[in-house]
Amino acid sequence: MTKFIKSLFLVCFIVVAFVACVEKQTNSVCGIIPTETPARPAGQTHVVGLTADPIETVRVGVIGLGMRGPHAVQRFVHIDRVEVVALCDLHLERVERVNARLVENGQPEAAVYYGEDGWKELVRRDDLDLIYIAADWRRRGEMIVYAVENGKHVATEHPGATTMEEIWNIINAAEKHRKHVMLLANIVYSNFELTTLNMVQQGVFGEVLYAEGAYIHQLVPYWDSYEGDWRIKENRRMRGDIYPIHGIGSAALALNINRGDRMTHLVSMDTRPVSIPNWLNETRGENLSHTHEDFANGQNTMTLIQTANGRAINLHRDVASLRPYSRMYAVQGTNGYLQGFPRQGISLIGSKLYELTGNPELANSNGKTWLSDEVRNELLTKFRHPILTDEMQETASRLSAIAHGGADFIMDYRLIYCLRHGLPLDMNVYDLAAWSSMVPLTAVSLENNSSPVEIPDFTRGYWDYLKGVNMALSTD
Repeated sequence: MTKFIKSLFLVCFIVVAFVACVEKQTNSVCGIIPTETPARPAGQTHVVGLTADPIETVRVGVIGLGMRGPHAVQRFVHIDRVEVVALCDLHLERVERVNARLVENGQPEAAVYYGEDGWKELVRRDDLDLIYIAADWRRRGEMIVYAVENGKHVATEHPGATTMEEIWNIINAAEKHRKHVMLLANIVYSNFELTTLNMVQQGVFGEVLYAEGAYIHQLVPYWDSYEGDWRIKENRRMRGDIYPIHGIGSAALALNINRGDRMTHLVSMDTRPVSIPNWLNETRGENLSHTHEDFANGQNTMTLIQTANGRAINLHRDVASLRPYSRMYAVQGTNGYLQGFPRQGISLIGSKLYELTGNPELANSNGKTWLSDEVRNELLTKFRHPILTDEMQETASRLSAIAHGGADFIMDYRLIYCLRHGLPLDMNVYDLAAWSSMVPLTAVSLENNSSPVEIPDFTRGYWDYLKGVNMALSTD
């Protein structure tokens, strides 16, 4: 009798739990850790497809002149109708050095700001249109919100925020003040990524169901170069994929995330930290163990993401291991497959190849082998992204040493172009939110034994308002 009562109690408990779970379906799915989505404040509306008044000459204030900021200033010199009005860094000598380069290039000297809170003085100027943030990620969220509240558009290095609170603060500021906030996701503007994105958008690969991306980059040559050792400190204290944008950016665009689909939940796993603790022990005399308690960030972090339309993204991050650089960019469709690393490759079924090339010798391709370099390059030329002009690519190539092979220049050019012509930016605040949310949400998954974690709808209902990726061009 006792066993019967226990069994009956267990059945009742399961039924109650199931009913409770079903009743909460609007907020979470059974087994998935929910993530709060705060209600949109009264009086605010979404900024999907946001446009602002055209700006004849974009006046820029740059914050952060360590590793990335000086190159950005140099690139702006090569873009029409942009003026670097003000510069800020913790250290006066850095500002003076970058200012000298501006003058050497025939540009007016910029206003000088420095120190812990100098950036606030810069932001409060009334002669700036755009704040360009290249400071470390500990204060980016605060800087973005302050800049938007002071009436400025913002472009920021990534991730744009590292906590959910920061992310929602940024979204609410952008919606309330109707200002652009864009991640400086340079890898999206690499030639191969842009061109294959155009191919995906035009249906070359059929229905796209899966994409992957990564940041595989052993950082030993750079660890000692970061101001105040901030990057080691962040890896020491933070578990999860804390630098996700190189992996997720192009993959998310290929799957039309926030443009007809959205990410719904993720699962993360990692390995124990080994190489970075070893390096710290050997070079700095520390005595770290290979545990997350001593050094939070794992050697490898792997994340699987599900979307509302039943598709998936696979992310990988590894800044510790000895291996070749890779972003593992790849897209799988029903007609074929593309990858960017370790070599650029495309495979397509014969019927699609024949349609695109008119070559009957390709009609029998089964899609299981790589296209020859000749055929691949023919397709890449045929589908060159419309935003890529000969002049732009020529300048990007010339500046490749200060533009990650040219991608940074194309990114900056597009940012200024869209602001000058009053067009929507290529990426918006909801992309910043969704992509940067990988930082806190992967940590939640890992700290809960790799449980699935809900990814909020950062648009709060407008993720399918746009249909596909559209990098706008002026009709003027």
